[in-house]
Amino acid sequence: MSGNTFGTLFAVTNFGESHGPAIGCVIDGCPPGLALSEADIQGDLDRRRPGTSRHVTQRNEPDAVEILSGVYQGLTTGTPICLLIKNTDQRSKDYGDIVQSFRPGHADYTYFHKYGLRDPRGGGRSSARLTAPMVAAGAVAKKWLAERFGTTFRGCMTQIGERPIPFESWEHVPNNPFFAPMADVAELEAYMDALRKSGDSCGARIRVAAANMPVGLGQPLFDKLDADIAYAMMGINAVKGVEIGAGFASVSQRGTTHGDSLSPAGFRTNHAGGVLGGISTGQDLEVAIAIKPTSSIVTPRESIDVHGHSTDIVTKGRHDPCVGIRATPIAEAMLALVVMEHALQHRAQCGDVVAPSAPIPGAAPAR
Repeated sequence: MSGNTFGTLFAVTNFGESHGPAIGCVIDGCPPGLALSEADIQGDLDRRRPGTSRHVTQRNEPDAVEILSGVYQGLTTGTPICLLIKNTDQRSKDYGDIVQSFRPGHADYTYFHKYGLRDPRGGGRSSARLTAPMVAAGAVAKKWLAERFGTTFRGCMTQIGERPIPFESWEHVPNNPFFAPMADVAELEAYMDALRKSGDSCGARIRVAAANMPVGLGQPLFDKLDADIAYAMMGINAVKGVEIGAGFASVSQRGTTHGDSLSPAGFRTNHAGGVLGGISTGQDLEVAIAIKPTSSIVTPRESIDVHGHSTDIVTKGRHDPCVGIRATPIAEAMLALVVMEHALQHRAQCGDVVAPSAPIPGAAPAR
């Protein structure tokens, strides 16, 4: 199987299976001299990890990260950084009844037909558990970008199932299990309780943003910053749509509205989502992703087995009724990895310090 490495200058190779002994990644290309410890990474992993509320899978993994290489006396050395996360709460027997069958909406079918076999234990490599190493790598990128440019990343849920979530304040996001930007999530909890009891699942919409962005990151024509963002977000399990800035709402906007007017004080709006011509403007990157309903549910569904015979399938075990609930830190991590890659590309191509002749207020110059 190929396709397990994300990035080139900041390359993250993801390894492991959902029910194997461990998962992890190797980061190749992290600049030397960055102060780094497990504590710098663990916070984001704790935000993503399972078992944190009744609304997510009850698989209880501590997701404790270990740094095996690439750090000496608390500083990155410039050599590959290996991050390991042990699996401690697998229940592979839960998948015994579906070894010969395919879950509708799941990668079971495509993995089997591509490779001639598949790992049915939690989905193997197709499991969303493999997002944990990307969150760990993203935490490393976040720290470097914060120290270099002051760039920060944050995200929230803006819709769950058919229920839009109104934005009240970013300060509410860390205080509830949904990453919802609202104070009272009682209705969301009732919605999820009813959904779990019904044996069904739902999707979600996630917003993720990067603030204090450098100007000038990105390459025309085919290595555009926004193109690479879309590529990264589509690499997250269950993502079926990506929007940059106004996204599909751009269709109904007029040019007089969509084009972000400029003034001596900076851009007046941000319909472009912080990218013009594939290059960052220094405004906040604004990204939204659509996540499909979870494929593993207890409601019986029609399917076929590996021999092509009709069958009904019920998925037992511990699963998220909405995988979008834990997707916010994953989307943040993938956005950070894209920005990190482009920051290193810019430094390699254009030199250490490049600032526009008339800096936009609040926008960090690319370095």
